[in-house]
Amino acid sequence: MWKPNKYFLYEKSVQSPEAHVELVAQIAADLAPGRHLKSLREDFCGTSLISCQWVRSHPAHTALGFDLDPVPLAYGRRHHFSKLSAGERRRVSAVRRDVISVSKPRHDLIVAANFSFYIFKQRALLLKYFKKARASINSGGLFILEMAGGSGMIQTMREWKPVYVTSAGKKRRFTYVWDQLSFDPITHDVKYAIHFHVDGRRMEGAFEYDWRLWTIPEVKDLLLEAGFSDTAVYWETEDENGEGTGEYERRENGDNAVSWIAQVVGIV
Repeated sequence: MWKPNKYFLYEKSVQSPEAHVELVAQIAADLAPGRHLKSLREDFCGTSLISCQWVRSHPAHTALGFDLDPVPLAYGRRHHFSKLSAGERRRVSAVRRDVISVSKPRHDLIVAANFSFYIFKQRALLLKYFKKARASINSGGLFILEMAGGSGMIQTMREWKPVYVTSAGKKRRFTYVWDQLSFDPITHDVKYAIHFHVDGRRMEGAFEYDWRLWTIPEVKDLLLEAGFSDTAVYWETEDENGEGTGEYERRENGDNAVSWIAQVVGIV
């Protein structure tokens, strides 16, 4: 029986490191024209997939990942760092550290992907995180936060998606299940879970999330309060069927989509 690790399943069903790094480079070229932003800090880095792709993408790039959970950090070192060249490994590291801290030397970019900062449910705590990030970014650098929202994110629902992968030379299939468990309209607290169905096994609650569903205006206001000079919003575009394309453009106004994804940027 095929018994893949839950981090392997998560990466294959949720993450697209190549596309995410291309998006970061696109935003950097747009908002910091004429500069090459090279050093990246990946907050809530998990298995460090984005960090590894960042150093692969250019020989001058460096990356540092922060996460408090030692298990995905160890998985990333074993499965991702080991696949890098010797030169690439010298330019990337991941440490067990709270993201609410100032890192020195400063970085050109800090990235918090997959809505990870939603774990901070109190305004004062989120502001503290933003202030520490601001103090960790070089002049002219960027703080890129991935956000999601819309009415579709607050409905109680389950969504199933088949995922096809090649593992150990064999084609495999598993089912990814996104489970929206609850939403509180007073606090904007949400509870979500990810389940996997693999070869007849059910991995219920492989990942569980207890978040606050922040809004873009709240986050923009907090970034300015934390000392960022300006903000920008990159909105995911849609195809003719209303589905997300994975491509983003800078917008001042968004569509009233059922579910949306956006990159909110703090500019130093």
